[in-house]
Amino acid sequence: MVTWNEYLKGVFEKILQSYSTMSGLNDKPGDLVIIEKELLKITGFFHVVVKKLDSENFHSKNLSDLKSKLHEYLDTYYFEEEIKTMAMLYSNDTNRIHNIRLKILESFDDKKLMDKIQSSVEEL
Repeated sequence: MVTWNEYLKGVFEKILQSYSTMSGLNDKPGDLVIIEKELLKITGFFHVVVKKLDSENFHSKNLSDLKSKLHEYLDTYYFEEEIKTMAMLYSNDTNRIHNIRLKILESFDDKKLMDKIQSSVEEL
C-alpha cells in the first residue's frame, strides 16, 4: 500500500517531469501539441494536489504554502484557449510557439512554484 508521502512525492515528480519536458522543447512545428499535453498534465496534477491537501490532515508549513501557491496559479493562469487559437492559426510559427512556451514556463516560475515543488519532493 502506498503511503500519503509516497503518493504526493510521485505526483510532484510527474509535475517536474512534465515541466522538464516542456523546458527541453526546441520550438519546432508540432511542439504546440506537446506543450498543450504537458500543460494539461501539470494543471490536472495541481488540481489533485489542492484537493488532496484539502481532504488530508497533513500539517506541514511547506505543503500549506505550496497549496496556496498552486491554488493561486490555478486562479490566475489559463493558457488553454490561447493554445487552441494558436493551434488553428499558427501551429507552424516557431516564434509564436517559442513565446507561448516561455510564457507558460515563466508562469510556473512565478513565486518560485517549481522550486517549491522540488523542495517538497526532497522533504517527502
